[in-house]
Amino acid sequence: MTAQDMRFHPDASTSNGSKHATNGSQHPSQQKSSFSNGTNGHSSTNGTTSPQKNGFSSPMARPSPHSFYGHDREEVTRLLIQGLDDLGYHGAANKLSQESGYEVESPVVAHFRHAVLEGDWTQAELLLFGSEPPDGGGGVSIHNGDHRGLKFNEGVDQNQLRFQLRTQKYLELLEAKDLGRALMVLRQELTPLKQDRSQLQHLSSMLVNTPDGLKKEARWDGATGQSRQLLLQDLSRSIAPSVMIPEHRLAVLLDQVKRNQVAHCLYHNPSSPPSLFADHICDQSQFPLRTILELTQNPGEVWAMEFSHDGRRLATSGQATDVLIYDTSIFQELYRLTDHTNRVTYLAWSPNDRNLITCSHDMTARVWDADSGQCILKIDHHAEPVTTAAWSLDGQSFVTGSLHGNHRLCLWSIGGHPIYNWSVDYRVQDCAISPDGKRLVAISSECQIVVYNYETREEEYSILLKSKMTCINISKDSRYMLVNMVNSEVQLIDIETAEIVRRFLGQQQGEYVIRSCFGGADENLIISGSEDSKVYIWHKQTGTLIETLEGHQTPGCVNVVAWNPAHPCMFASGGDDRRIRIWSKENSDFLAKRRSKISPNPSSPAVRPDGFGTATIL
Repeated sequence: MTAQDMRFHPDASTSNGSKHATNGSQHPSQQKSSFSNGTNGHSSTNGTTSPQKNGFSSPMARPSPHSFYGHDREEVTRLLIQGLDDLGYHGAANKLSQESGYEVESPVVAHFRHAVLEGDWTQAELLLFGSEPPDGGGGVSIHNGDHRGLKFNEGVDQNQLRFQLRTQKYLELLEAKDLGRALMVLRQELTPLKQDRSQLQHLSSMLVNTPDGLKKEARWDGATGQSRQLLLQDLSRSIAPSVMIPEHRLAVLLDQVKRNQVAHCLYHNPSSPPSLFADHICDQSQFPLRTILELTQNPGEVWAMEFSHDGRRLATSGQATDVLIYDTSIFQELYRLTDHTNRVTYLAWSPNDRNLITCSHDMTARVWDADSGQCILKIDHHAEPVTTAAWSLDGQSFVTGSLHGNHRLCLWSIGGHPIYNWSVDYRVQDCAISPDGKRLVAISSECQIVVYNYETREEEYSILLKSKMTCINISKDSRYMLVNMVNSEVQLIDIETAEIVRRFLGQQQGEYVIRSCFGGADENLIISGSEDSKVYIWHKQTGTLIETLEGHQTPGCVNVVAWNPAHPCMFASGGDDRRIRIWSKENSDFLAKRRSKISPNPSSPAVRPDGFGTATIL
């Protein structure tokens, strides 16, 4: 038996046999059994390092070089076995295991996994922590050989892990209406662990719940749901990875390789992920650096602009009272919405693109039917300009923000009925609802960011910054918020930790509202207008300034930018020059060919019959 490798004997009854259960999976043929003496190394204990690795080896194993192109041969082989199992190639995984002499994990780990998934909590604790319970730990006390438990990562609170296991046990007893045993677990197994008192009080309050109420209160889907699997995943993060390989580890490593290549690809903007077969790099020619069209229909400065989620329409507004909607296939005007009586400073498409909401200094917000161009709702409860709006995830309600003292942040139904009115002591400059529907983030006209739990309406936290902000956006994965600062800085902030992840510098902003946004196929770009009439594009991962684009007339601001979510090689910019520039990797011939299907003279401007303006192909 070697002291180097985690290996198995092909005929050993204590091994996983021919089935290699990976994290999160269990083959139907595998039955629960007690642990064997083939533990994670013969002398490895919790928190200590043994010269032996997980499991055991066979004298029949084929000798081979320890290194695989500079990588540990055992680690690579075990990852391949796990990866083959994840791909569904169980026979190939078995063959590789038999030929190499390596296992994904030892029998003890497999038995621990099985115990958790089967709800055998006594066996699960014994396998995880070993035979001897800690002083005052309560609960399990089983002696069986010299098993010392699995090896944990450094600094792991083992009592916290016990608390997690016993909480699952307690909830399952409550679900089964075994209140007597549940009460014993609460008093004799959970309480002695001396964990957070508020958690214990919360668990105690669940004794009087119905099974359905229990699941809702605990945010738990029951013994037959995914709760055991999620518990196993949680516990596995505290176990040394050499003992219990994190689930889907090979796929995670491959994903890291791709992300690293994308992070170092300055002009990365493809609609498909990079291949693993070759090193990835994007050519600058595939980046949207050319203006293919200039729209001049806007009667005033352009302050707000957004593509529909399907990319088929572009809505714009600003200094004038009109809101324009364009067909992006040929960039001809579809509708001109004229009901507002003062400048329109904000607009947003509903999640299904059926409706558009607009916010105006006429102290109203209006909802429009995007297919007919008709106003279907008017919100006139505000006594000051309506500055912003955000749609809920289902599109059946929306939030408006205002400078008005009594209705500064309000939730409305699509029918116009007030649902909730947040009591705020600040004037709302902008707001956004995270794409997962969990948070509402608002920024004040001063220097404050306030984050709310959108489901409970409660405030989670607030941040006081050193500079005023003009706009906020939330990334598609709901992880980050992007804010423009009047000190010529764009900040990327982690929503969970409230920490500044990255600063983007170079653009000029000090006096006017400038709106930035995420861009690119994977939102790996940050784009913003500027008071120097230019457009700035940064790499999100590195903060590197990629391009500074000119084109708008000077002097004047580029007030707003919008990236087409359906066509990653297209974005628009709008400025004080009353123009909207459409940027693409294509040249003007691309759009001329599209228009040739409609107009016999595609090179000429598309002039509206009412004379409002032109769209000029450049």
